[in-house]
Amino acid sequence: MVTVAVDAGGADLGPREVALGAARAARHGISVLLFGPAGEMGPAAEGVEVVDAPVSIAKAADPAFAARSTPEASIVQAARAVADGRAQALVSGGSTGSALAAALFNLRRDRGIYRPALALPIPIPGSEPVLLLDVGANVTCRPEHLVQFAHMGSAFSSAVLGIDRPRVALLSNGEEPGKGTPDLVAVHEQLAAMAGPDLNFIGNIEGTQLPQRVADVVVTDGFTGNVTLKLFEGVSERALRAVREAAMSSWRGRLGGLLLAPAVRTLRDQIDPERQGGAYMLGLRRLGIVAHGRFSERGFARAIEVAALGVQEDVVGRTREALLRAGALRPAPNGEPGGGDGEGASPSEAPATVSGA
Repeated sequence: MVTVAVDAGGADLGPREVALGAARAARHGISVLLFGPAGEMGPAAEGVEVVDAPVSIAKAADPAFAARSTPEASIVQAARAVADGRAQALVSGGSTGSALAAALFNLRRDRGIYRPALALPIPIPGSEPVLLLDVGANVTCRPEHLVQFAHMGSAFSSAVLGIDRPRVALLSNGEEPGKGTPDLVAVHEQLAAMAGPDLNFIGNIEGTQLPQRVADVVVTDGFTGNVTLKLFEGVSERALRAVREAAMSSWRGRLGGLLLAPAVRTLRDQIDPERQGGAYMLGLRRLGIVAHGRFSERGFARAIEVAALGVQEDVVGRTREALLRAGALRPAPNGEPGGGDGEGASPSEAPATVSGA
């Protein structure tokens, strides 16, 4: 049985909502270690072990410092449980910054990885999702980070999502190779030179092309990716609300709404962020999932299920194998390929993060 360590601190709807999600996941045969304020989570359900951890660093101004200096924090204890082998995957319902900092210091970067990235399958109505990364781990990125994100996203999509030669694109303000910031142009040049059997790079795409699914993997920095994600979610929610409002505006609308109700419910389910379960923390030695802080119990249950499935499918190992085949890991200091120290980052090395994922 897979055990998932879950941080209940910092969730928008409170620790009780996370606990209800944990209980729902446990009913599907997943063992859960739940860290948070025991007095706010209710009695432990069968298959859920509650660890009283009332301290939360979800709102810390400096997540890296807080993760280092607050070992009793719920997210730090949950990450340490995975590092110690008491659990095989981490799920956080709090802030992205604290989750990444705790993961970096405890789960550690995998060998050869410059920076971890948050990768989220964006739901596309009537189609397979598009993997967008980074969606919030790194506000700023150097060209070598984005190049590695492209390989990480391609490896993940191929090994885990089962996409044959996934199409990889850079998110830019135009399709031409020279569009974008100087760093983005440099990344385009490098990826174009690497294009081949192990990287199906198709160039730049604009924001309007993301929902058209012209690419399977879309690469950007964490600031742009997070803004893109939140805009995507906001427009989707507002569009559905507009349909409901139009359906209730007149008797004709209400009649038409009754006829359209099944189709609208299907569309709502397809674009529901909770359906994906959260973003994958790629580039770590253990699997981590960052759920959206405003998820309901259904979303947290799904995040735990995704984490357990990721362990069973060996997301970390299979992604690393694909990166090795592509030669996409940074060299070791002694020049041996695929090296790097793989150690946890110091506070100064921890990536700056944006809130939410």
